Amino acid sequence: VQLQAFGGGLVQAGGSLRLSCAASGRTFSDYAMGWFRQAPGKERKFVSSISWSGSSAYYEDSVKGRFTISRDNAKNTVYLQMDSLKPEDTAVYYCAVDVANSVVFSTPTDWGQGTLVTVSS
Repeated sequence: VQLQAFGGGLVQAGGSLRLSCAASGRTFSDYAMGWFRQAPGKERKFVSSISWSGSSAYYEDSVKGRFTISRDNAKNTVYLQMDSLKPEDTAVYYCAVDVANSVVFSTPTDWGQGTLVTVSS
């Protein structure tokens, strides 16, 4: 699966951004999708994931209540709506697909190229 993430940018603390990830190459609607992020000098970490149907979503504790993951299978796109952004959310955000799972995201099998989100204080 080929993935392309976009929508990052510079935003002030408290602001919002919506990231998008467009998929191609395989049947997008068969797979669980996820978002990860990597802050400068740190490891890449899980942010959120969504099941193939969109009925189940999971979030890392620090983003619960602020970020919302969704998908549009007709458009082969997964989204990450990020509200109430904080400076500590600054990172490169990557989308990923788990082609071995359709409900619970387990292990990324393909990655997008990443999009930079910078939150100023």
